[in-house]
Amino acid sequence: MFDFVVYLLYRTGSAIASALPLRFLFAVGRFLGFWAWLVSGKYRRLAERNVAIAFANEKSPRELHRLVRRHFQRLGANLLCSAKLTRMSPDKILQRIKIENIESMDSRFRAGVPVVLVLSHLGTWELFAQLMPKFVGYVRNASVYQKLGNPFIDEHVRRTRSQAGLELFDRQAGFEPVVELLRSGGGVGVLSDQHAGDHGLWAPFLGRLASTSPLPGLLAKRTRAALIAAGVYTTGPARWRMVFTDRFDQPGASVAALTSMINEVIEQQIRVAPEDWFWVHNRWKTPQPNFLLARYKRGVYLPPGISARDLKPFRILIRSSNWLGDAAMSVPAVRAIKTGRPDAHITVAVPSKIASMWKLVPEVSEIIPLPNKSLLATVRSIRRQSRFDVVILFPNSLRAALETWLTGIPRRVGYRGHFRSWLLNQIICQRETPGPIEHQADRYMRVARELGASVQDNWREALPRVRDISDGSGTVPLGDDRVKLALSPGAEYGSAKRWLPQRFAEVAAAVAAKLSVQWILLGTPKDVAVGEMIARTLGDSCVNRVGETTLEQLIGELRECRLLLTNDTGTMHLASLLGVPTVAIFGSTEPRLTGPLGDRHIIVRHQVECSPCFLRECPIDFRCMKAVSVDEAINGVLALLQRSAPSALA
Repeated sequence: MFDFVVYLLYRTGSAIASALPLRFLFAVGRFLGFWAWLVSGKYRRLAERNVAIAFANEKSPRELHRLVRRHFQRLGANLLCSAKLTRMSPDKILQRIKIENIESMDSRFRAGVPVVLVLSHLGTWELFAQLMPKFVGYVRNASVYQKLGNPFIDEHVRRTRSQAGLELFDRQAGFEPVVELLRSGGGVGVLSDQHAGDHGLWAPFLGRLASTSPLPGLLAKRTRAALIAAGVYTTGPARWRMVFTDRFDQPGASVAALTSMINEVIEQQIRVAPEDWFWVHNRWKTPQPNFLLARYKRGVYLPPGISARDLKPFRILIRSSNWLGDAAMSVPAVRAIKTGRPDAHITVAVPSKIASMWKLVPEVSEIIPLPNKSLLATVRSIRRQSRFDVVILFPNSLRAALETWLTGIPRRVGYRGHFRSWLLNQIICQRETPGPIEHQADRYMRVARELGASVQDNWREALPRVRDISDGSGTVPLGDDRVKLALSPGAEYGSAKRWLPQRFAEVAAAVAAKLSVQWILLGTPKDVAVGEMIARTLGDSCVNRVGETTLEQLIGELRECRLLLTNDTGTMHLASLLGVPTVAIFGSTEPRLTGPLGDRHIIVRHQVECSPCFLRECPIDFRCMKAVSVDEAINGVLALLQRSAPSALA
């Protein structure tokens, strides 16, 4: 019933419009378009976003603003005029429109060559349905048609177009009838500038990847039809110009290449009169759920001479975990996300205290150090950056989701977390069925997979690829040929994760007695007392840097070391990221959940009845850590040294 009421209103409006002069309709349409620009915030913002994508590098913000306003006025004028033009005869329409280069299409038909006419939503594009039978009525003419949502209006539009001699083919009914028509020497018009969804080819359009229908290229390739484009430009009040291009397809070109050529031709048309194009369509829509493009059927096509660097970036903000270890474990997922599409530009928002870690990751283009202040200060830090297309939240906290929700980033992705589902619009699912303990890095990697990244089976064993961010300051000069080994006896989380300091000292002393090594003691200011105790035991066999290094200096020190002896700490994961082998002592935590990545590590652990408890402090007798003997740790260190460099034992 509602559809029928809308249909009656549509017919009434069309009848009124057809009774009014075109110039008057054009003026009224401009006025209505201006008011639509004022009151329709949703579509105004969409148009502003689209013109910024297309022309931000070419036009000033003021010019972009003016372009959007003119577009609404031009769109209102042309749509209102179309209501009358569809009821006018072709001869009367031609009094208002100038035709250019129709010979390009006419000559193909007379030579027996079918034509796929590439159309775009430019000006009064509905004129083609009225005029094509007039121009080339000696061959069959058709249009590929998308059904309208209202069945009554759909039927009326079909009937009106058919009366002019145009055949209509429903996209959903298949394309064999279209192929048959083309093989008979006819012509088919295809609107080719809309978002094509999951079945499109991702090709550059105005410098940015867009899902593009391969249909015109497929039809031309299959039937050897000529590809010709046409556009309608507004030249004055109720005056237009229809321009046909020359044939632009190339012999032997692939469907992907033809599709890219079509985008280039439409770009050229838009640049002639940008206010005439349909900017309120979401041409660069972010697909859901797979906005990473590696697994799409038709994939990405970059024409010759265009590289990934030439594309306008798809800007992804990744909200990093707040803990050093968790952040390091998320690096493989960030790498997979980066390789998920060639135009991906990765920015990481991270607390200032661990921001230096992300400088190591070459896939990260920018870092936003977050202030240790209020929520609004964090929001302001993110808003100062260029607009992001997507934010991916690695932390599960409500605050992390609220930060990015307040910034207005359109796509917000993450796990449900703590009461924050309402702040996200793409939720990553947890494992459906219980199974073995899932490593934290796997949990991050599931995010990348669900967003469309292709993940290699051996990603855990992949060799680290990190930048050198050190300037040489802060590293310990030995002045001899001793091997440097690192020792990190602390743990930020709590005492339950810390092996007994005296046992660390005994291990380090035993190794120093056997080999020519120098231990570098590392840790935070909270570990100073422990560091001093171990340093007293080791004497000249160590350099105590506990509490003295910045994170960048810690990275520099670890790079110089042959291995790291440590608890389950952020430093352990940092060493793993740097490719430094580790001997890790585990007690209250679970190595299957937070163990170091890769196969260059040795984990020393005794499973007791109460572990893993994941408590910050042991409420009983610390049995899990006391069960780990000094000899086990010594053997682990010697085994790693033997494995990595046998000469170290000489």
